[in-house]
This record gives sequence, structure tokens and C-alpha cells, in this order.
Amino acid sequence: MSFSRPKMATFLRSTCFFLLFFAANCTPPEDPIKCSSNNTFCTITNSYGIFPDRSTCKAASVVYPNTEQDLISIVANATKTKTKMKVATRFSHSNPKLVCPDGQNGLLISTKYLNKTLSIDRQSMTMTIESGVTLRQLINQAAEFGLALPYAPYWWGLTAGGLLGTGAHGSTLWGKGSAVHDYVVGLSIISPGSAEEGFVKVRRLDDNNSDEFNAVKVSLGVLGVISQVTLQLQPMFKRSITYIEKNDTDFGDQVATFGKQHEFADFSWYPSQGKVVYRVDDRVSTSTSGNGLYDYIPFRTTASVELALLRFIEETQESLRDATGKCISGKLITSTLLSSANGLTNNGIIFTGYPVIGYQNRVQSSGTCLDSIADALITACPWDHRVKGEFFFQSTISVSLSVAKSFIQDVQKLVKLAPKSLCGVDLYNGFLMRYVTASSAYLGKQEDAIDFDITYYRSKDPSTPRLYEDILEEIEQLAVFKYGGLPHWGKNRNVAFDGAIKKYKKAANFLSVKKKYDPLALFSNEWTDQILGLSSNVTILKDGCALEGLCICSQDSHCAPSKGYYCRPGKVYDDARVCTLVT
Repeated sequence: MSFSRPKMATFLRSTCFFLLFFAANCTPPEDPIKCSSNNTFCTITNSYGIFPDRSTCKAASVVYPNTEQDLISIVANATKTKTKMKVATRFSHSNPKLVCPDGQNGLLISTKYLNKTLSIDRQSMTMTIESGVTLRQLINQAAEFGLALPYAPYWWGLTAGGLLGTGAHGSTLWGKGSAVHDYVVGLSIISPGSAEEGFVKVRRLDDNNSDEFNAVKVSLGVLGVISQVTLQLQPMFKRSITYIEKNDTDFGDQVATFGKQHEFADFSWYPSQGKVVYRVDDRVSTSTSGNGLYDYIPFRTTASVELALLRFIEETQESLRDATGKCISGKLITSTLLSSANGLTNNGIIFTGYPVIGYQNRVQSSGTCLDSIADALITACPWDHRVKGEFFFQSTISVSLSVAKSFIQDVQKLVKLAPKSLCGVDLYNGFLMRYVTASSAYLGKQEDAIDFDITYYRSKDPSTPRLYEDILEEIEQLAVFKYGGLPHWGKNRNVAFDGAIKKYKKAANFLSVKKKYDPLALFSNEWTDQILGLSSNVTILKDGCALEGLCICSQDSHCAPSKGYYCRPGKVYDDARVCTLVT
């Protein structure tokens, strides 16, 4: 099967519109944990089917507690036998190996059935939930009481425990900021205890225990099992949303001010196209007319056959080094998304024009591909690893607002040198940029910053370089090393975590709490020890390691010399070492 460029453009155009209006039930994501029998001899992976080093983690068994008391018994029994433990969530959306027990004798504790809302207090505007409650449940149940979570990630399929474990966030510079953990006013965590304590310790934390509270709010899962979370909510409100497309000539200057002008501001940046889509998004009165709905198109159900065709096209473009084809594809996809308001509708059915006015619970987050009553895998989330669909890397790094302009200008310099180099990123809707603020959490953001979320093609063959391998590697190294960016704990390749813990001013405080809560390190694994600086770093040196972000190349064998890719300095950042095609 082959396509000429005109035919490719026609096909992509029809596919884009098919994705906009295709409506069907999908098969929900499978449980990330699989066992041979009786919940024993288990493996765990993530929603993408693979970790950064392409491994799948093993465990001796899994348990599915239904109550906090179940959790207490489980942790006590495991502590008594000195069994390694890890907490797993319903959909497992973290990229790094946070959920892997050390060795195949470990225990997985799934929060799948810890999914109950325990209380909602209208007067205090607080909500207490179990740690397995999804963001979707949280938002909708709060709305039933006229309450709203002010800021949240844009994807529904995260749990309360997962949100806190990785520091997940939305976008704002206002109020307490965009991180969900900064709206937590209380939580309960179950950790190993001494023999005198029955091998388990239950702690109820709030601001009165500020040192421990600030450690647990972003925990990486190494302090124990969070059982309950209490959130401070706000009265329900509406938002007014408008997307505006502009060129990126003065984009570096705009980043510093735009977030202060609009409460829920963000950007979708397409460097190879030289344009930015600004999200003009502000709170308005509930009396403002409108009942808008956000159903983000890339998070909708997609026919498996369509996913396979799109992946086939992308693989073909990669194998042929067809940068022009990628640029055509990228422009078609981004223009289609923009013309459809990224999935916003004015009344829940159609988009009739800006601004879109809607209640907070209807416009803040989405993910309808999680819905399903179908028996066959006919449709799926685009990244569902059971079908041939998207397979990608995500480099998600927060760059301080004080240096964001310089970072943006360096990326623009790279694009001038290689104008088609970032067209492939447009297939995943460009650079998503969200505002984050300094947090009291010890492993939270250290200062006000802009978060760059860059999603791009990954080959099924780890020895195969991607198109413009060097440009994407240099951008990653620019953000992490030249500009001191902080990695998102739940995303990224290994190289983004190399030495990252040194950038956190109170990392020692976190490690002190860790030692107190889990002196035998039963909730730690090799990966968490590495990223916390307790053992060797995350670098894995082997042939081709730089292609997968397992290392920064220091010799040609770390790239793919047999395919013409050699380790060379960066084009803009001299200290970078990247895999460059030498012809």
C-alpha cells in the first residue's frame, strides 16, 4: 500500500474529519496488571504497554483492597514478611517505572476498588475521597453539590493517588497555582510500622504536620499507600474559552505576560509552522448564558482501523524520511483541530462560535475514550497498546518563566536551521504549554514556570532512529540542562531525570521523611532510588541507548552508526550531544 503526496493529503483530510464525527462505543483500557491465576505470578505495565527501557515488571501477587482497613492489614502483613510493595492505579498512565516492585517477589496493591467518595461538605467546600477515585468522578460528584476543583489535568483517567504521586497539574499562575496537590487540605497514608505498632502506621496529615504533609503531597509512591484525600474546592463557576491563532514572532515575550492576563491560559505551539494557538480562558459568572462542553478530539474513541492507517502512514513517512509528507500531515491535523475548536461545543453537540461558555465541570477535562459498553475491540483510545495505534515519547519539562523566552528563542533557532524538523510534533498537536507555580510540596515545582509537553514518534524497533532525531534530543537537553528545567515525575525519558533531584531545594527534607516512614525501603525500587539520588543514576549505557533516551550519547555506538547516525554536538547548544544523521 502506498500513497502519493496528493493522495496522502486527501486521505488525511478525510481521516481527520472522520475522527471528528465518528461516534461509537469503545473497549475500555485493560487492567495494567495481568496474573496467571488467583492473582499470583503477575506482571504490570502502563497504559502504553511499555516502560522507557521497554521492560515489563513482575510481581509475585496483587491485592485489590476495598477499604482502608483492608489496606492496613495488607501493609502490616507485607511489612512483617519484609515484602516489597508498590501501588498501582486503575489506568496506570505514568511513563516511568514508579509502579514496579523490586524483583518478582514483590506485592502490587491496586487502588482500583478504592473508588468511593466518603464525604462532601458544602459549608466548608471540602470533599474527602479514596485514593482510587478518578479525576472524572471527582469533578462530576463535586458538581452535584455545586462545587468545583479549580485546576486539574486535561485528561480524566487519573486517580487521586496518581495525581498526588506525580504532581499532576492544569494551567494557571493564579491563586495557589495549577497543581492538584496544592488544593489538598488533608490526607491519610498507611506506611510500614514497627513490631510494637503491629507492623503498620496510619497517619492523618494536614498543615499542622507541615513537614510530613509537604513530603506526602508529591510522594512518588515511596512513602506508603495514600488511602484518603481531602480537597479544598470552590463554588461552581463558568468559564469563557476562545482559541486564537497567531504567528510566533513575539511568542517569547508573550509567554511572560499572557498567564497573568487570563486565569486558565495555555498554548499550543507549532514551531515548524511558526504559529501559536493561544487559549484565552477566564472565569465568568454562572449567570452567563452558555452550556458548553469540552470533548478533546484526541481523547475520543477512535476506530481501530483508523488508528492502524494513521500509524502506517507515520511509519512510512519515517522510513522514507519524508519530512515534507509529515509537514502536510501536521498542517492538516492542526487546522482541523483548530476549525473544530479542539472539541469544544457551545451546547454539548455542535460548535457555533467563540466564546464557548460552560460550567467548570464540563470544560476543564475530558477523556470519553474511557467509556465503553462494547465487547469487541473495535474502537479504542489512540494509544491503547492492544491495537496498532500511537506509540510515542513524551518529554515534559517545566522551564522557569525567567528563562522561558530564551528557551523558546533557542528552539526557534533550531527550526531556522532545520525548518521541517518539528513537523512530526504537529501530529500530536504541537508543544502543549501550561503554567505552573511554585509549590510548598518538597518535590513540587520550585518556582513559577511554563511546562512544555512535547509528544513525538517512537519506533517499535528501539534501534531505529526517528526523523530529525538530533533536533528533538537537543531540545530535551536544552530544557533540562541549559535552562535547568524540572521533569514531570510521571512522564519523560531517563535522561530528563539525570541529576534532577539536585534541583529541589528541600530534597533532603523529603528523604528524611522517607527514612522515617519506610526505613526498610519496602515501597522503593531501583528506579525511585535512582531518581532520588540514593543509588547510581538512571543512565543505561549500551549500543543505541541515546535513541531511546536511556543515555546521552558520548560515543557513536550510543546512536546508530550503521544507519548513518553519529554522536555530535548540538547545533545551537554546544554542550548537547545528539545523534545526528551524517551524509
